[in-house]
Amino acid sequence: MNTPIKDFTDNYAKSGMIRAHMPGHKGKFPLTEFDITEIKGADSLFEADGIIAESEKNTSEIFHSYKTLYSAGGSTLCIFTMLAMCLMNGKNRRVAAVRNCHRSFLNACVFLDAEVEWIYPEYENTLVSGKITPEAVERTIEKSSPACVYLTSPDYLGHMTEIDGIADICHKHGVMLLVDNAHGAYLNFIGEPPMHPNYHGADMCCDSAHKTLPALTGGAYLHINNPKAEKYEGYAKEIMSMFGSTSPSYLIMRSLDECADFMDTRAGKYFNEMKLAADKVKSLLSPVWRTEDTEAGKLTLFTPPCGYTGTELADILREYKIECEYADHTHIVLMLTGLSADEITYIGKVISNLPQPRIFVPTPKIKSFSPLEKAMSIREAAFSDSEEISVSDAAGRICARAVSCCPPGIAAVVGGEKFSRESINILKNYSIFKVNVVK
Repeated sequence: MNTPIKDFTDNYAKSGMIRAHMPGHKGKFPLTEFDITEIKGADSLFEADGIIAESEKNTSEIFHSYKTLYSAGGSTLCIFTMLAMCLMNGKNRRVAAVRNCHRSFLNACVFLDAEVEWIYPEYENTLVSGKITPEAVERTIEKSSPACVYLTSPDYLGHMTEIDGIADICHKHGVMLLVDNAHGAYLNFIGEPPMHPNYHGADMCCDSAHKTLPALTGGAYLHINNPKAEKYEGYAKEIMSMFGSTSPSYLIMRSLDECADFMDTRAGKYFNEMKLAADKVKSLLSPVWRTEDTEAGKLTLFTPPCGYTGTELADILREYKIECEYADHTHIVLMLTGLSADEITYIGKVISNLPQPRIFVPTPKIKSFSPLEKAMSIREAAFSDSEEISVSDAAGRICARAVSCCPPGIAAVVGGEKFSRESINILKNYSIFKVNVVK
């Protein structure tokens, strides 16, 4: 596959030009020779009609989308853009969203003044993950008539939502389905049909290429899929420019360009080998260790039955030169994408050889979570005067900004909601002892 952004920056780096333009490093330090600005021929991310547009088209063909747009601002920029496009008519500002959303979604709701109708997952033992059903989505649509439904799949622990059924419900009611697929760009190469949301009814979705593909941090994709979404095409870049930096990184765009070549020529073989190695490790561990049913590229263990907390196990693995993605009291998550089969096998051998104390680590059971009283909008709460107090003193106070057990976790309390005794106890279980409340 051709790599127009890479080729342009390669040629410019070799040209010997005196760089009387930004950036200030002038290409004289490692990597910086490829970091340029919107000079002649370099195109412009938010008005792309040259090499960037060509590279985006290459990537769109790989993902079988109607349109794929690059982001140098991560999936955060894509999330802001998706929501803004759905709310831009100004008549309906309601969004039905599954509660296990990333804080980027909550921040977008603040700035877009969205009215969120929460869909509560069925979850147990953790506030990071939960199951959602088409029936729950339909009940929410019938109750609130939202402009769109927003969900996260895969979630941070690697659990996936069956998108097809939810997409059918959304489209039956004429509602757009938006999917935060930040952790699942590589799913385009797993399964037949592929497990990526593009193949299962998502009208728009975002991928953080940098999370699971060989791209620099900040590199992401916004996919527009449904032909019905064509009307948004002309607005998408303009809206992205409203929230994104006016100086998007050419290093990030170059990495997305090179990533397209990787996906076109090598990704299928690599991810097949990765999945085979990962499946072997999960089979090796499952008789003794509690392995979660997750996407192919994550190894997630529920650790208490084996006598460890997730953080304890993470500390032990660090001694074997293995650094995990995430660990808390009950879980540990290892991201396998990008690793070789030998590295994945090594991880499995290390864990399988660890001694297991015959002590079950006690865990809080979180089988349900009562919706909280809403006192004001997310936007109003975010921009109100606030103060930090002990969570023990927060009962009845209005949350100023969302409180989650980890950045992508289910928010125990969202801005504008009143703290309850139940929510306070949950936060304490996750060692959250300070919160911001509206004065």
